[in-house]
Amino acid sequence: MEGFLYQATIYLTAAVIAVPIAARLGLGSVLGYLAAGILIGPVLHLVGHETHSLQHFAEFGVVMMLFLIGLELEPKALWDMRSKLLGLGGLQVILTMLTVMGAGMAFGLDWNAALAIGMVLALSSTAIVLQTLSEKGLMQTQGGRSAFAVLLTQDIAVIPMIAFMPLLAISTLAVVQPDGSLTVGNAEAVQEAVSLVDGLPGWGVTLVTLSAVAVIILAGIYLIGPVFRFIHSARLPEMYTALSLAIVIGIASLMNLVGLSPALGTFLAGVVLANSEFRHELESDIQPFKGLLLGLFFITVGAGIDFDSFLSDPFTIVGIAVGLMALKGLILFVLGLIFKLRRRNLMLFTLSLAQAGEFGFVLISFSSQLDVLPRALADKVLLAITLTMLLTPLFFIVFDVISRKMTEAGVEREQDTFEDEGPVIIAGVGRFGQIVHRMVQNSGFKTVILDHDIEMIEVMRRFGFKGYFGDPTRPDILHAAGLDKARVLVAAMDNPESVTKLVAYARAQRPELHIIARAYDRTHVYKLYQAGADDIVRETFDSSLRAGRYVLENIGLTEFEAAEAQKIFFNHDRMTVRELAELWDPAIPTSRNMEYIARAKELEKDLETALLAHLSDQP
Repeated sequence: MEGFLYQATIYLTAAVIAVPIAARLGLGSVLGYLAAGILIGPVLHLVGHETHSLQHFAEFGVVMMLFLIGLELEPKALWDMRSKLLGLGGLQVILTMLTVMGAGMAFGLDWNAALAIGMVLALSSTAIVLQTLSEKGLMQTQGGRSAFAVLLTQDIAVIPMIAFMPLLAISTLAVVQPDGSLTVGNAEAVQEAVSLVDGLPGWGVTLVTLSAVAVIILAGIYLIGPVFRFIHSARLPEMYTALSLAIVIGIASLMNLVGLSPALGTFLAGVVLANSEFRHELESDIQPFKGLLLGLFFITVGAGIDFDSFLSDPFTIVGIAVGLMALKGLILFVLGLIFKLRRRNLMLFTLSLAQAGEFGFVLISFSSQLDVLPRALADKVLLAITLTMLLTPLFFIVFDVISRKMTEAGVEREQDTFEDEGPVIIAGVGRFGQIVHRMVQNSGFKTVILDHDIEMIEVMRRFGFKGYFGDPTRPDILHAAGLDKARVLVAAMDNPESVTKLVAYARAQRPELHIIARAYDRTHVYKLYQAGADDIVRETFDSSLRAGRYVLENIGLTEFEAAEAQKIFFNHDRMTVRELAELWDPAIPTSRNMEYIARAKELEKDLETALLAHLSDQP
């Protein structure tokens, strides 16, 4: 018990020190976890051989992560990904496997050992890639979605790889057993490493496997709801957590029994439950365990690096790692081009998947037990896999730097050529600008949509709305969009500084132009007022007013009284903002502008008097 507590203290302390430092430096949590593992393992030798057994336990974090990802995907969305799963993912696995096999044979390996290494190195790190994509908000980009599709295909491919691996064990002589059966290689290791449905013919294994999948789907549809309602009657929050863990662990166990990947099974369960009313409860219960287990997994990867073995033959190990990442990166780059990934998305797709993955540890161990790979070669490949995983967070940092420079240099894509003009220019079509555009266009008026987010423009075009790619703050783009003839400009970008810059330039160029601007908060309102906006809309103000009106309606006021109170508040706030804008000074913090504070208090008192007077006049 004391040993367990000591080890737990070491791992947790290393994480809480290294990860925040890495996050502050902009390196990401994965690199922090890996650094923590290297520090407590090879550097300080605070942990020892238990690292490898802990790694198998921590790999369950990958299972939980895929369950959570499945909860975010509706079955229709998964079906829409079928071309990428079968095409992009399937080609990546096959081409990488065959290419690595060819390289291995060129260096003198037997074909079976070369093919085994090809299968091992064709896989990428689901844990590192998905964790980093989520942290950096890149999961919903075209490159991020493509990377996810390939990773999901790889997780599926692990199943036939494990099933096929014993057939490569031809280097060991066949042994005739007393019952007349033929055993190849280390049969005991095969039985321990793979969960097969023993004693069944091929059609029986298939039937049992399909039945297990059907059980998961049917249980997700018909059983989870009643069980959750039963748990709800206990009124104990910890029961929700227990049930959520039971679902994930139970499905993983069932998948192991029929020889399937636990990660694949829990992902399927997540997809089935994506439309469930209990989806958010499951997410909140599983998320902390997923984060801790993944963190522990990354620490064990760092702690498991054998620097003595590395230093004994560094050139071979570095050569395998660099050669793999270059070869795999080239294949990914070509496939990305074929599947129409461009610029930043293509770079993200290539850099994020060029490493080997955690499932490689499993396959390497399995192949060594089967004597497919010599122990010395297996150890070198293991170190190379670890090295590629260690380099991956650095690749993401390189992507961030290059992506930022591409954005600043404006080389992401050529700006669109504007084919027509309209009386209304809408700059920015996020969640705010889209509603403005739909209302204006469906009222019979022509709009010109302009946005610097190419993916947003492409989505708009798929829905039949014409939009143009370009930076609204660039004068040449703004004039090309029809600034000289437009009657109304709507500045609706997400970035407050860009909105202010656009308003100031448009007002200087067209004093008579009516400018409607989206404001982030009241301080931004004052900046836009000084920049020359005619109508300023705080992005949450109107929705907050509606919420306040609903509150009044449900605590005793009639709908008419609540609506009148809302109108009084709205008119008073507009007057207040205009008056306070004259007192606002950007050189003085608002909390120290005494004249501003005094007047704000007076105006707030006036609002209270006006509302109480209105309510007292009601019968």
